[in-house]
Amino acid sequence: MSTSHRIVRVIIAENPPKRLDKAIARDVPEEANLSRSRLAKLIAEGAVTMGGQVMDDPRGKLAEGDELEIRVPEANESHIGPEDIPLDIVYEDDDLIVVNKPAGMVVHPAPGTPTGTLVNALLHHFGGNLSGVGGEKRPGIVHRIDKDTSGLLVVAKSDAAHHGLAKQFEAHSAERHYLAVTHGAPDQADPRLGGIKGTSFEKGNILKITTQLARHKTDRQRQAVLFSGGRHAVTRARILESFGTPAQAALIECWLETGRTHQIRVHMSHAGHGLIGDPTYGGRRKLNVKVVGPEAVEAARAFPRQALHAATLGFVHPVSGEKLSFEAPIPDDMLALIETLRAG
Repeated sequence: MSTSHRIVRVIIAENPPKRLDKAIARDVPEEANLSRSRLAKLIAEGAVTMGGQVMDDPRGKLAEGDELEIRVPEANESHIGPEDIPLDIVYEDDDLIVVNKPAGMVVHPAPGTPTGTLVNALLHHFGGNLSGVGGEKRPGIVHRIDKDTSGLLVVAKSDAAHHGLAKQFEAHSAERHYLAVTHGAPDQADPRLGGIKGTSFEKGNILKITTQLARHKTDRQRQAVLFSGGRHAVTRARILESFGTPAQAALIECWLETGRTHQIRVHMSHAGHGLIGDPTYGGRRKLNVKVVGPEAVEAARAFPRQALHAATLGFVHPVSGEKLSFEAPIPDDMLALIETLRAG
């Protein structure tokens, strides 16, 4: 365990929240780069004191003018092992890294996938040159994409970057655009879409899907669309190219107003336009062989993953303040699918 600490001093401002954890989160200096979850952990560890007395009850009360000290230990070595796995690095500086994740790679180790993840690969890439996030020398994951979704991810290399990026993703100010191949085409001319709760169209034939999302009651690996409870979710989508007449499939661009688990996949399924290759939400739809031909039908049937790619990522650099934007080209497997659909 690390024995070195830095001291963060907090002075409680007027009208403090009724709970100690919320009051500290509100008034901790911005430059301390301590997230709510990190502060909660430090309170539980007895790292917060006032006048020499440990303040470890998150429900405790504070008054205006109270002065607290937080002993923030230096980052410990991560328990996750580095692995020499190739990375497609789009951008990197001292604070963050942007990578183009291949389909099939899990972002963070979990009981089912303890190795071979993006975090394992990043730890090897950094080679110990990592200031630490949340008390450990580990990359700071501020957003994720599914194992079988390809595309862009930004990862923090320090608490300062992690804190600044997390705030942008929480505020939904980061720009994220995806490319997907769907069954059918989400067109305003389709009267069926007008009868689906939560769907509407905006100018320019842009489909807007607004629902709540929550874990499915019986299948905990799935998300379910709700209209009360759950978490607010908004997806927009527009057709870039449709395939067949009538349209059997479409290349669409999706962008997120919120970022929920499986959001695009479950929302497009709700609209009746599940992603080709999606084993969870894609349904059992098949393309019409008379419209697109046998090769396109087989390419769609055999596509081994959800046809979804995180193509564009934009955010404000959390340290320099510079506006950054990145694009990742559509991967070869989706490109081959699109070309076969186009040829049909």
